[in-house]
Amino acid sequence: MKSKLQHYVRRGSAERSKENDQVAEEIKTFLRALNSYPQRFAKEPSLSFHQHLVHFFEARHGDSQRR
Repeated sequence: MKSKLQHYVRRGSAERSKENDQVAEEIKTFLRALNSYPQRFAKEPSLSFHQHLVHFFEARHGDSQRR
């Protein structure tokens, strides 16, 4: 019984760690988009931040599929 519980706890920790890594990557992506938006907006004033942000997440998603 104890070994099953330890396995469950370790597996849960690994899953949480993976989720934490994903969240950290999403935050980094958001901050990169936030940082680069003023420069892109200067070139394309009709571009909303949402459109700019979606582009960043689509690019990130495409990169992860190519690996």
